[in-house]
Amino acid sequence: MNAAKLVVVLFLVSVVTFLLLEMIPGDPLAAMLPEGATPEMRAAAAERFGLDGPLVQRYLEWVGNALHGDLGRSMQSQVPVTDAILDRLPVTLQLAGLSIVVALLIAMPIGIYSGYRPGGIVDRFATFVCSVTLSIPSFLLGVLLVFVFAVTLHALPVTGWTPLSAGLVPHLRGLVLPVMTLASIEAVAFIRLLRNDMVATLQQDFVLSARARGIPTTKILTVHALRPSAFSLVTVLGVSLGRLIGGTVIVESLFALPGLGSLVVTAINGRDFLLVQGIVLVVAVAYVLLNTLVDLTYPLLDPRVRSA
Repeated sequence: MNAAKLVVVLFLVSVVTFLLLEMIPGDPLAAMLPEGATPEMRAAAAERFGLDGPLVQRYLEWVGNALHGDLGRSMQSQVPVTDAILDRLPVTLQLAGLSIVVALLIAMPIGIYSGYRPGGIVDRFATFVCSVTLSIPSFLLGVLLVFVFAVTLHALPVTGWTPLSAGLVPHLRGLVLPVMTLASIEAVAFIRLLRNDMVATLQQDFVLSARARGIPTTKILTVHALRPSAFSLVTVLGVSLGRLIGGTVIVESLFALPGLGSLVVTAINGRDFLLVQGIVLVVAVAYVLLNTLVDLTYPLLDPRVRSA
């Protein structure tokens, strides 16, 4: 995605996000004002939260403030929306990042070997496990993991967030179950994509030539075949990371993690529209930028893309 397209996409994202407030049924001010509020109170609240004035003027002011890092104030807590997001964002980023890393650590060896020996025992077993995992919703998988590792074995905490300042081990122990819940779902998609692409790549002439030259199988799989087989994986990787940043609502709520997911649930329940609007904008922009970064990695995987 070139710079012009990126600017257009970000502009459209900002417009749609801003219009969310206009499309929500009901009166945003009614959620924060007491019953029987006077017109003067409504006018003061509308001015305070930037809800007065024509639509275009409000959009331009909102975008201008957003470009300077000001997303307004929460209608319930009066805390700046930017501060509320930055306070919760590290938890979600850590959860999403660790989940992607664990999913890759699981998927890459299984996907590579399944592609090398399609129809073998490992391939058939991986296909069976992937099918079973796909049939289990993420919240149910989380509950099953809690029952086994927390309730039955007492090996891990059930819920709660332990900050890093309390120690690395307690911090990581609290993340194991939510990370495994998310990583298990992502690993299934990664395994299937990598396995299918490896099967196709290993039939290419340059791989057959490498085998004829006596290059070790391990080097062929990890050097010659892996890079061209990683196009689909990298594409889905960017989509998955963006989805995890904005879509960990269920898992964060299940494990009582103070991330963006639980924050947006709180904001929706409290009808804090400005906070919801700010979170949606941050997640949408992050999603677009991540996919742009994915596009930039294609030439690194295959130099032929540079000249395309």
